[in-house]
Amino acid sequence: MTASDTHHTIEAVWRIEAARLIAGLAGLVRDVGLAEELAQDALVAALEQWPESGVPRNPGAWLMTVAKRRAIDLIRRNERLQRNLAELGHRLDTAGGDEPPEVDEIEDDLLRLVFTACHPALSVEARVALTLRVLGGLTTEEIARAFLVSESTVAQRIVRAKRTLADKRVPFEVPQGAELAGRLSSVLEVIYLIFNEGYSATAGDDWMRPALCEDALRLGRVLAGLMPKEPEVHGLVALMEIQASRSAARVGPGGEPILLLEQNRARWDRLLIHRGLAALDRAESVAASPGPYTLQAAIAACHARALTAQDTDWVRIAALYEALAKLSRSPIVELNRAVALAMAYGPEVGLGLLDQIVDEPSLKDYHLLPSVRGDLLFKLGRTREARAEFERAATLTRNARERALLEDRAAAC
Repeated sequence: MTASDTHHTIEAVWRIEAARLIAGLAGLVRDVGLAEELAQDALVAALEQWPESGVPRNPGAWLMTVAKRRAIDLIRRNERLQRNLAELGHRLDTAGGDEPPEVDEIEDDLLRLVFTACHPALSVEARVALTLRVLGGLTTEEIARAFLVSESTVAQRIVRAKRTLADKRVPFEVPQGAELAGRLSSVLEVIYLIFNEGYSATAGDDWMRPALCEDALRLGRVLAGLMPKEPEVHGLVALMEIQASRSAARVGPGGEPILLLEQNRARWDRLLIHRGLAALDRAESVAASPGPYTLQAAIAACHARALTAQDTDWVRIAALYEALAKLSRSPIVELNRAVALAMAYGPEVGLGLLDQIVDEPSLKDYHLLPSVRGDLLFKLGRTREARAEFERAATLTRNARERALLEDRAAAC
C-alpha cells in the first residue's frame, strides 16, 4: 500500500471512528474539548506511524489505545487531575489493552456525547458546529464550506462551545426524568437544522448540499439505534428519509430547482421511502399520540405514497397540518397549512388563511410568504399582484438558484 493509499485509509477510518473515539474519551476525562484534542493526537500518531508500520488489524482500537495513553500522560502532568488517575488506570486495565471497549459502553458514551454537544447552554450555531465536528467527523474547513461562513468563524464557535461546556461544568451524561424531553428536543432540532441546510440551502449558489443531508441522516439513524423507544427520534428519521428520497428529482440538469409537484417521481429513491415509512410505523407504534416530527413525517408519507402529483391526498395533509398547528402553533406551520388548504379546497381558502398571517412580524423577511401568496394569486388570475409578490420574494431569498426561479415566475406573470 502506497503512502497515498494509507492516508486515504486513515481519512476513511477517521470518518467512521471519530465519534466513537471522542465519545469513549469524553467518558473517561469528562471533557468534550479535551477528548477531541486527545483524539486528534491519536490521528496525528496514525498519520506518522501507519505509512511505515501499516494499517493495524483493528484501527479503531489502535486509535483508542493511543489516545488513552495520551490521557494518562496528561493527567500525570496535571496535579489538579491526580484524583482521576487511579480510576482511569483501572478502567484502562479492565479494557484489555489493545482490545476495543464493549459495544454497550461505546453506545452509552455516544449517547452522552450527543446530549453534551447539543446542550442548550450553547447557541444553536455552536451546537450545530460542535455536533458536526465531534459526531460527524467533519473538519473546520468542511463545516465552514457547508454553511458558507469563514473557517475562523466556525473555529471560534467550536472553541467557545467547548469552553462553555467546561466553564458551566456541563455533566457528560444523558438527562433523566422530566429533563429528558426538553434536552432531546434540542438534539433533534440540531440534527434537523443540519438536514434542512443541506436539503434547501439558505444561501449560496446551490439549491442543495447533499453531504449535509447525509450527515444528518447518519446522526439520526445512530440516535434511533441508541434510543429505540423514543417515538420522535423515529419520527425525525422518517421525515428525513422520505424527504431525502426526492433529492435526485429536486434539481434539473443545470442545477435549477424543480418544485415538488413538477418532479419526476420515477427518480424518487424507493429504498429511502421504504426506510422512511418503516421508521414512521415505529414512531406511531411507540407513541401515545404523534409529536411534531411524526406528524411532519406523516405529511411527507402522503406525498411518497402518491404515484402522481394528482393522487396526493391533500385533505389528509390539511388535517395533519391542523393537528401540527395545535401542537406547535407557529406562522411557518400556518403558511404550510395554507398551501394544503389551497390544494384541498381551492386557492381562495388558502389565501384567506395567508391574509391572517401576512402581518406576522416573524414572517416579515421570510421569502416563502410572498412566494406562496404569488402562487395562489396567479391561480386566481390576479397576475399583476402575483408578479409583485414573486418579485418581492426574489429580493428576500439569499439562495441564487431560488432567486432565479422566483424571477422566472414573476416574468411568467
